[in-house]
Amino acid sequence: MTTWTALTTVNGKAQAERLGAAMEALVPEPTGVGVFEVQDGSGLWEVGGYFTESPDETALLLLTTALNAKPFTVSELPDTDWVAHVRRELAPVEAGRFFVYGSHDADKVPSGKHPLLIEAAMAFGTGHHGTTLGCLNALDRLITGGATPEHVVDIGCGTAVLAMAAAAVWPHHVLASDIDAQAVEVAEANLRANAMQDKVTVVEAAGFDHAALAGPFDLIFANILKGPLIALADDMSTRLSPGGHAILSGILNDQADAVIDAYRQNGNNLVHHDQIGDWSTLTLLKPA
Repeated sequence: MTTWTALTTVNGKAQAERLGAAMEALVPEPTGVGVFEVQDGSGLWEVGGYFTESPDETALLLLTTALNAKPFTVSELPDTDWVAHVRRELAPVEAGRFFVYGSHDADKVPSGKHPLLIEAAMAFGTGHHGTTLGCLNALDRLITGGATPEHVVDIGCGTAVLAMAAAAVWPHHVLASDIDAQAVEVAEANLRANAMQDKVTVVEAAGFDHAALAGPFDLIFANILKGPLIALADDMSTRLSPGGHAILSGILNDQADAVIDAYRQNGNNLVHHDQIGDWSTLTLLKPA
């Protein structure tokens, strides 16, 4: 079945949510509307709708004019089996000793690797994005270096792939959190799929705002964005054990220095700065 998309960007979450809500009342109505922050530190939000009939472009123009958004870009999508397409495009990912795969590639899991089953459609963090891959590589490096943290937490966990990677290697229970309730549900589904529901606990929280996240932690993952990472620099440093590591990502390469400075000011040293494409992953150490 042919479908159409209508996409635009707007400044700020409030405007984006208003525009998304207004799109719901269009005729013909969209089959779905999404509102997402553009993950480049620009402050822009993307608003999009999917339609099974050609959308009313005049109505869309009126909405963008009223809500000070850029004009919608309307595209007709071919009749495509998108599930099959995604499965073809998202091949398994190897990151050191970890192998991230979808169920359609279960027959490709190599021996000697820690397999992590993540369905591509579920949430951010399949291993294909430079930030997640960078974090897995950084974790692999710590393991090779002999790190044996007892207390590990994944802040902004998404699919919980990083928490599961830590739980696959070390015997201690791992904590994970996400600000989004749906992401928590996705993470818990992934834990069940990997038989790790007894090894990782996921809580809904903004930053460290949960009793379970009081710390201290020997290893903290935070694959989020520059702004939240800088805002959490003090809290994260306080909760990081002396001699503990933080693995941070969700950072564009030209944003890395600002994040490094924020954590240096809180007493942490940069150990590694890895770049994959446009994205940086930082490994930090709190001196003992």
